[in-house]
Amino acid sequence: MHSHDHQLCMTEAEALCAKAGESLTPLRRRVLELLLDAPGPAKAYDLLTQLGDDSGAAKPPTIYRALEFLLQVGLAHKIESLNAFVACSDPHDHGTHAHGVTAFAICEDCGAVSEFHDDVIETRLTAWQKTQHFKPEKTTIEIRGHCRACS
Repeated sequence: MHSHDHQLCMTEAEALCAKAGESLTPLRRRVLELLLDAPGPAKAYDLLTQLGDDSGAAKPPTIYRALEFLLQVGLAHKIESLNAFVACSDPHDHGTHAHGVTAFAICEDCGAVSEFHDDVIETRLTAWQKTQHFKPEKTTIEIRGHCRACS
């Protein structure tokens, strides 16, 4: 990521945290930076290793608390099938998708992950949830295949 884009993301992240009444502490900021710089989804222990390189010996609870915070405020997502994390590609959009559907296209070859939101899918799922009287906690769709570059 370009340093200008990186700074813009951090500015947006700070604003999102402030709106939530939280702060982007140095540790949370560093974990977000590691996610932004990662070439693909990052596992917690990989982040822990990188974090340890920066600031001495980091402990697993440290990284998990930071990741949990980033997930809660919408700055990161967990790719469940990979047990890995990615920075949100559009964190300022979470106001409209706070309880909506997040979908990920995951390339089986290069590991690239694309995040997207689709209002039609969200509308259909919302209608189904109402008819079934089902209250979801979280809805994530993962689509596995081959990206444009690999296919």
